[in-house]
Amino acid sequence: MNDQITVCGHVATEPKHHRTASGLDITSFRLACQQRRYDQKQGTWVAQETNWYTVSAFRGLATAATESLVKGQRVIVLGRLRIRDWEQGERRGTSVDIEADHLGSDISWQPRAASESSGARETSTAGSPAGPASGGAAAEWAPAPPQDTPF
Repeated sequence: MNDQITVCGHVATEPKHHRTASGLDITSFRLACQQRRYDQKQGTWVAQETNWYTVSAFRGLATAATESLVKGQRVIVLGRLRIRDWEQGERRGTSVDIEADHLGSDISWQPRAASESSGARETSTAGSPAGPASGGAAAEWAPAPPQDTPF
C-alpha cells in the first residue's frame, strides 16, 4: 500500500531517536488524532473517538523531529500510510503506521506569544476586528480551528 495521508494530532509520546547499524537515523512517536464536533445545544466542542498512529521519520527528517518535537505538541504529518497485521503468540492485531515525508507544527493550536498579549498584534492588524489571538495572557491557547478545516 502506498497511500498518502495527512493527519493532525498531538504527539502522544516523547519522540525516540536511534541509529541503525548501517547509520540510518530513525525517529518515531505515537500520534493521537481526536475527532471533535461542535454541540450547538451545549455551545462547546465535544470529543469523539481517537485514532492512534505510529509515526516514523528517517534520515534528516528524523534528526529534525528529535530536535523539534515534544510530547503534547500539536503537529501536522504528511506521509505514507502503512497498515499491517501482526501476531505475537496468541495475540493478534493491526498496526497503523505513517512513514513521514513532512512534519510541522500546527500553529492554530500554539500558545500565543507574549508580544501578542501586549498589543503588538493589534497594531499589525489595524482596521480589522480584534480576533481571538489579540490580547490575553502569554501562553494562552488559541481557540480550536473551525470544524471545516481542510486537514
